[in-house]
Amino acid sequence: MRDVFNTILYINRTGIPWTYLPHDFPNHGTVYAYYAAWYDEGIFAQLNYDRLGDRHPEHEDLHQRALDQYTAKKIVGRKRGILTDTIGLILAVTVTAASLSENAVGIRLLNQAKKTYPSISKTWVDTGFKNAMIEHGASLGIDVEVVHRKSDAPGLHAAKRRWVVDRSPGWIMQRRRLARDYETLPASSEAMIHIASIDNLAKHIAAETTPTWRAC
Repeated sequence: MRDVFNTILYINRTGIPWTYLPHDFPNHGTVYAYYAAWYDEGIFAQLNYDRLGDRHPEHEDLHQRALDQYTAKKIVGRKRGILTDTIGLILAVTVTAASLSENAVGIRLLNQAKKTYPSISKTWVDTGFKNAMIEHGASLGIDVEVVHRKSDAPGLHAAKRRWVVDRSPGWIMQRRRLARDYETLPASSEAMIHIASIDNLAKHIAAETTPTWRAC
């Protein structure tokens, strides 16, 4: 079982097609069967935060902190949305058609996060989100604060809380499987994001450097 999971991590990190696995790895059909079963059962999402997140050296009790953030990143044909806690650990993931509005993606993420973590009460979003997001958050008992850029300040400047959520895509995009959208099903795309986050979390917990696709 460990060999199967390590093979999935290898595919996520290198972007190699399933059928091109080297001969010394487990059979690609067997590995994919486990992968599909695990993402159907939500195993990767559970491992990502519930099992590993609370072991992160900077982790605090989410039920005490109850804060989160959100970002959306476009890739050809699809839009990836993530919602993170205040140290950048991923709480919710959704992959949709690129035509879906940011408000619609954000509402999906709020619903997903509130169902899994009922104590969440605060979120920061950027100015791409409108009143619909704020009103929906209020209906869930979540205070949605829009972070405005300082339009009067010349050049680049740090927006409140933005750096936390912006670094999360930077962490996971070091995995080549996420550099493009190779997945047929949105659920598989979401699973690959969770797997990348699991790999990153394991690195922090073990205080080790996880090799990226550039080192493979």
